[in-house]
Amino acid sequence: MKILLLSGGSGKRLWPLSNDSRSKQFLKVLPGADGMLESMVKRVWGQIERAGMREHAYIATSKSQVEMIQSQLGSEIELIVEPERRDTFPAIALAATYLYSVQGVSMDETIVVMPVDPYVEESFFEVSKELEKVLNDSGANLALMGVKPTYPSEKYGYIVPAGPGREPDAGGYIHVGSFKEKPTESEAAELIGRDALWNCGVFAFKLDYLINVLIACGYPIQYDEMQKQYGKLPKISFDYEIVERSNHIVALPFDGEWKDLGTWNTLTEEMNASIIGKGIIAGNSSGTHVINELDIPITLLGLSNVVVAASPDGILVSDKPSSPMIKEIMKHSTQRPMYEERRWGRYRVLDYLKYPDGSEVLTKRLCISPDHNLSYQYHELRSEVWTVIAGEGDMAMNGQVFQVRSGDVLTIKQGCRHSLRARTEMEIIEVQTGSELVEEDIVRLAYDWEEIVTICGARTPH
Repeated sequence: MKILLLSGGSGKRLWPLSNDSRSKQFLKVLPGADGMLESMVKRVWGQIERAGMREHAYIATSKSQVEMIQSQLGSEIELIVEPERRDTFPAIALAATYLYSVQGVSMDETIVVMPVDPYVEESFFEVSKELEKVLNDSGANLALMGVKPTYPSEKYGYIVPAGPGREPDAGGYIHVGSFKEKPTESEAAELIGRDALWNCGVFAFKLDYLINVLIACGYPIQYDEMQKQYGKLPKISFDYEIVERSNHIVALPFDGEWKDLGTWNTLTEEMNASIIGKGIIAGNSSGTHVINELDIPITLLGLSNVVVAASPDGILVSDKPSSPMIKEIMKHSTQRPMYEERRWGRYRVLDYLKYPDGSEVLTKRLCISPDHNLSYQYHELRSEVWTVIAGEGDMAMNGQVFQVRSGDVLTIKQGCRHSLRARTEMEIIEVQTGSELVEEDIVRLAYDWEEIVTICGARTPH
């Protein structure tokens, strides 16, 4: 059995902490077992590891999230990266061709697909292992997992059994008759009376089922060719393209804790602290949370059931019931992310100016983790000045490798090839100047530090 975790999202539902590169699954706001804060993806990955599924797990994601995943989970994670953002059907189709033509996975292998960020108890992953047996026993095209509802929610989709009052089969699964997306509260109550389940987005199929669907639709089944033709695939969800067109679906009920922490009001329910970062809550306040990533304090007086979230991307002040509106309000925002995590560390934008003549100045604070390095790269549209404010490391620049430490100032001109490896944690103030200051203006020549040293024809300084 192979596990495929879908990591997507545009990063608007938990703005301003989430953005196009740091979607909700990467926010470090949940209490971890070690007492430290952890992200949803880190929590789920730990649960998968404890369930013994780590060696069989892959993450399907977009280019913009690759370094964030590597930063939080490590560079050894198996990633299947979309050439461009589309939807869940293209992403799962790409992953299927990768498993089939690159990994050589058997056509009889069960593929279990799930979101990367469910908030669930450990038993959820043990139950998901049973989907392979359910597929084998039922002969169904698809086997879903559904959560037994605890109240008539209008927020979730429902899996509706085929026939009222029909008992589950011996294998514990039900036959699916239809689906209902986000019903009214009264409709939801009626569905629960018919033993409908919340659709938690977990489903399984045999690899040959999806490969044969791709063949029938005229899509490539070789990974390299699928990548080339990826833009031609319909921008549609797997639910609409595959699930709702299948005539034989079963569902396995899960009777345990499951939540979709997709809004500020649901996420704050699982936080063990009312204040994260610099902040004060005083006066007659209850049910209020402050999440502050800025260096300036936030003071909140006499407000209840309010969330205040602040990051370099902006500040949100909202009563909790209204907080889900933020996705719709921010959906057309094209602001560049002001904070990102990378495989080597993280950076924060401190200041940005654009002058009347079109020239731009961007100031960042970079933090490079010990024993990590930037790629060997150059820029075509900008120059940079680096001021090392903490730590020490090795700099590669135009074929030379030399030591740098706190207090050093480095001028990196347009076209200059450069990289940096941190010996200890390093902090750098980077000032960019140029005609267009965008992350895409990076030409990468190498990633591995030993390869970079070899390219420079030098030895790493001791």
